[in-house]
Amino acid sequence: MKQIYNWGIVGLGKIAHLFALDILKTENAKLWAVASRSKQKAINFADEFNIPNAFGSYDEMLDCKDLDVVYIATPHALHCENTIQFLDHGIPVLCEKPLAVNSSQVNQMILASRGRGVFLMEAMWTRFLPMINNMLKLIMEDTIGDVVSIKADFGFKANFNPTSRLFDPKLGGGALLDVGIYPIFLSLLLLGEPKNVIAKAGFTSTGVDEFCKMVFEYEDNKTAFLNCSITENTPTIAEIFGTKGMITLHSRWHESNKLSVKLLSGETRDYEFEYNGKGYNFETIEVMKCLTNKKLESDFMSLEFSRKLMGLLDLVREKTGIIYPEDNISTNDLTFKKIYDN
Repeated sequence: MKQIYNWGIVGLGKIAHLFALDILKTENAKLWAVASRSKQKAINFADEFNIPNAFGSYDEMLDCKDLDVVYIATPHALHCENTIQFLDHGIPVLCEKPLAVNSSQVNQMILASRGRGVFLMEAMWTRFLPMINNMLKLIMEDTIGDVVSIKADFGFKANFNPTSRLFDPKLGGGALLDVGIYPIFLSLLLLGEPKNVIAKAGFTSTGVDEFCKMVFEYEDNKTAFLNCSITENTPTIAEIFGTKGMITLHSRWHESNKLSVKLLSGETRDYEFEYNGKGYNFETIEVMKCLTNKKLESDFMSLEFSRKLMGLLDLVREKTGIIYPEDNISTNDLTFKKIYDN
């Protein structure tokens, strides 16, 4: 691996701060540049983390000398534009999830990456946590037998602010894209693409989804029961049921360092994984390994996986009538089905 990779951060909200803190703890990674639409915000961020380059626009960062890779942390609706901006300049990109707002944008981003021969990965940090990798190991070892169903939720109560990224449709707001992507990610990782999707959503006064309840049906009667919310605190636990037992990913499961196994025989096992930081360092290490090996995408979080993930998000949106300005369609153009009543 190259001795040091110089990282840039585009968009300086809450998640950018968490990412920066983990970069400081990551070997071979250095915070090199930050960009915001506010020059003062960029300067303040740079001062906080001792970063040598601060830019008051994303365009200015494109010509930053010795910049090796950027992390896109702007609102969802800007991911496609910002990512292609940097790919066009030959700069590798780690883009925060969801990769974009819809499949059309994701396809544009993948084409840009492959067409220009520049690395791109969706920052689904959960995929690289020790808890997830050990869960996969237990399943591959047939510890709980064949996985037959999944139950996963992710909900929190956010303060309503119509202009915030959570509640503004122009910023890609809503529960599904922000937190619903995690349960869907888990179902895709373990069961693949479903043969049928059942879904229902509720909406805020700004028109974004405040909750989304989903049932994914698979071959051989396998099922995933998924739920997300930005107006309710839910347990945020994931349970994977197999023919020999079950695995529980403890709250909050998408960032947990604990899992438990309970077998039908009555045997129980608890696992805890210690690491320094929030866990964003694992995805940055993967990016740097890929760059060192001159790969255009990760084997563990491939662009094809991201394409399928966005396809499922689109399908849920079609079922529930969740629309964004980028879709260029009206409610009448969507297949809206009221699947079940409260």
